[in-house]
Amino acid sequence: MNIPVITEDMTDEEMDKMVESACDASAFLKAISHEGRLMILCHLVTGEKSVTELEELLSARQAAVSQQLARLRLEGLVTPRRDGKAIYYSLADDRPKRVLEVIYDMFCSVGDGTTKAAE
Repeated sequence: MNIPVITEDMTDEEMDKMVESACDASAFLKAISHEGRLMILCHLVTGEKSVTELEELLSARQAAVSQQLARLRLEGLVTPRRDGKAIYYSLADDRPKRVLEVIYDMFCSVGDGTTKAAE
């Protein structure tokens, strides 16, 4: 993985692109920085779920789940699909899954009884 280095000889266009990318990354990280939204994304990694399924999986009220889904939808991380009265959600693309894999590896993966973050 190559992380760009800011240098004095960068063009204005290169710097503008870096700032734009930083803004996009910041919005993405803000969207997943809530534990409820993070848990929703974790459940959606395994496939499409209805709002009712997510309520049950999270032991949360419909209003709370819908509020978090609205934020994830606004940020373009999930996509809805209506089937009659039910609304189903799935990941919009691979970005949340890729980030969740890193988060899982850092904070949830258990080897010798401790998380990797504690090592």
